[in-house]
Amino acid sequence: MNSYRFISGQEPSDEMLSQLMNEAAAEAVARRQKADDAYFSQMKKNVAIKREKWAERISRAVNA
Repeated sequence: MNSYRFISGQEPSDEMLSQLMNEAAAEAVARRQKADDAYFSQMKKNVAIKREKWAERISRAVNA
């Protein structure tokens, strides 16, 4: 539906509006999923870094 442009002042038909809204909703879902994936990926990296730091601290405390 990329061809629709609100330039002429004519409103879209119900079918066109429905298709536009469906495409917008699908794009929003895809963008949210991408953002969620990036967020949880970064969170897992942060957890791994924290675990490594704490493992080092615990190891130093045990071996001290």
